[in-house]
Amino acid sequence: MPIKTFKPYTPVRRFITVEDFSDITSNEPEKSLIAPIKKKGGRNNTGQIMVRHKGGGHKRHYRIIDFKRDKHNVVGTVATIEYDPNRSSRIALIEYADGEKRYIIQPLGLKVGDTIMAGADAEIKAGNTLPLINLPVGTFIHNIEMVPGKGGQLVRSAGNAAQLLAKEGEYAHVRLPSGEIRLIGVNCTATIGQIGNIDHENVTLGSAGRSRHMGIRPTVRGTAMNAVDHPHGGGRGKSKGNNQPRSPWNQPSKGYKTRSKKVWDWMIVKRRTKATDNS
Repeated sequence: MPIKTFKPYTPVRRFITVEDFSDITSNEPEKSLIAPIKKKGGRNNTGQIMVRHKGGGHKRHYRIIDFKRDKHNVVGTVATIEYDPNRSSRIALIEYADGEKRYIIQPLGLKVGDTIMAGADAEIKAGNTLPLINLPVGTFIHNIEMVPGKGGQLVRSAGNAAQLLAKEGEYAHVRLPSGEIRLIGVNCTATIGQIGNIDHENVTLGSAGRSRHMGIRPTVRGTAMNAVDHPHGGGRGKSKGNNQPRSPWNQPSKGYKTRSKKVWDWMIVKRRTKATDNS
């Protein structure tokens, strides 16, 4: 899917690029599969900001995605390929033989009219979902479960794919897009193929307005603040004083290990890189 550029009839237009939506076949979502979203602006139930730089943005409806793929041994046909404002990938509307409709994340190459199926006996092709124990070693997969029956939690964004490296006893070795290799139970399911919309990472927003439409508020540098507002603030000119890089709450931001829950550590065979080891 190509990226669109524009003639620079304004200075900002020179840098803006957008996705080519030629792969979209329907602009109207399935009404039975949408739900309202209440905006929180990064605040908790007491009104305190818990996540900075969130707020505003265009109104959206949530598309209910079938991450579990638990409709086993029923053939489904791709009815439409749609845009989802809540994720980077496209979604595909599936009409099953019994009349039920569900949304799934669109794998690369899946198009209108194709058929898919979930279950241990499904064919090895893009869009089908099987337990890891039934997949051949070397298969590229996405929407991977961590707990059987819970639904896919890993590898769900545009252009991503993991690879099944080996199967030993109750666990499979899976290389994630980050480079991490981890153990996942062989009874967990995964969907075959790479996720579509692979050019998403090449899009340049190019203007502050596009960020605001996405619900992203501005980020102010600590060095531009006063000393009362940030550890980097104050000083004479562009100095941050005798401070190492740290957060507004004085927590070091480079090399300081913040991870406390290590319940999954034994399942990590190889970490992404040594520099990013936060255990």
